[in-house]
Amino acid sequence: MLVFAAPLFAFTLDKDAWLAASGSLVAFCLISSAIYILNDSLDVEADRQHPRKRYRPIAAGLMSVPTALTTSVVLATVSLTLAAAVSGPLAGVILAYGLIQMGYCLRLKQEPLLDLFCIASGFLLRAIAGGVAACLALSPWFLLTVGLLALFLAVEKRKAELQIALDRGVMTRKVLDRYSLPLLLRLENQVSTSAFMSYSLWAAGPALNGATTSWMLLTVPFVLVGIFRYQLLSDPNEAERRRSLDPDRTSEKPEEILLGDRGIKLTLLGWFITTAVIGALNHSS
Repeated sequence: MLVFAAPLFAFTLDKDAWLAASGSLVAFCLISSAIYILNDSLDVEADRQHPRKRYRPIAAGLMSVPTALTTSVVLATVSLTLAAAVSGPLAGVILAYGLIQMGYCLRLKQEPLLDLFCIASGFLLRAIAGGVAACLALSPWFLLTVGLLALFLAVEKRKAELQIALDRGVMTRKVLDRYSLPLLLRLENQVSTSAFMSYSLWAAGPALNGATTSWMLLTVPFVLVGIFRYQLLSDPNEAERRRSLDPDRTSEKPEEILLGDRGIKLTLLGWFITTAVIGALNHSS
């Protein structure tokens, strides 16, 4: 859904812009599915040792690796074809995403720090895709905010994976041997602070080449609360307490935190309502 961030933040009601962004949504669903299938095909042996990933179709033996790889190629081809039909720049973004993520699957996921940037780049390129498809100018603060928040989620993901690996005594990723919890905590603090500052500068409005109105500063508290809430949920002590209540919900899977935690959902709801009101007032004026 990040592909809709650019038209949403631009407060545009142009039907063609939203239609083009919808095309980029479908294209990204296809290309990301292709990459996930490729990654699961390459990680099949490691996934079989993981407490949850072993139930994935390829690791569980429900789909053969050759079939999975064929499916991946077909999905990638359809994605690029659709993206090219929407716009040339969108096809370029999709291709860049595919190449970066292929590099991640084949090698870069074993390289510390580079693996984090590869994960974050996927989210950033999604946001860029919506902007280029809709022919919208993208604020550098907007791009920096999305990139840093994505990097924050990537660090949280690795922190959760490392904590689980230490608890089980089995490293399910080679790169985890190169990380430590103190290092990841330092990275977490740096990127979360930077992301908050970047968002605040974007929300300051046109004077700083940011949002179309400085009223977006009213949404800054929601972003701060959201970051704090996520850090609470990813704290090892809090995560252990919650794991006993819901073992499937960890910061190893950010999407389940974002969609499943009541505090996060209320924060997002408050942000969306505030943004919608600001957008409506901005258009009426």
